[in-house]
Amino acid sequence: MIKKVDHIGIAVKNLEEAIKIWEGLGLKVEEIEEVAEQKVRTAIFHAGETRIELLEATSEDSPIAKFIEKRGEGIHHIALGVDNIEEHLKKLKEEGFRLIDETPRIGVGGAKIAFVHPKSVGGVLLELCEREE
Repeated sequence: MIKKVDHIGIAVKNLEEAIKIWEGLGLKVEEIEEVAEQKVRTAIFHAGETRIELLEATSEDSPIAKFIEKRGEGIHHIALGVDNIEEHLKKLKEEGFRLIDETPRIGVGGAKIAFVHPKSVGGVLLELCEREE
């Protein structure tokens, strides 16, 4: 079951500068975390039940660095909160969706995550996200 929009991922060149912008809008940074496996530093804000996740590359070969080089800063992905991510991935594969991750991996905050290719979702990079709550 899809529960909610879990977060919106925004690619930024400079995390500290981006934090100032979002704080200027009235949001407060909740946490900053580095996910070495994904070569990214993140800053998390809450806007009601939805999180805004700023993403800064920690390496020139990270997916975020490549995204910014190709498209510039901006919305990188939309994440949907789900129950039983493995079951969702299985169902999506059966329905013909192109999966980037056929099995979940660990993302920000220890969540299980998996990405669905933008070519299967009308040009939007979609992340499935299962959190223990």
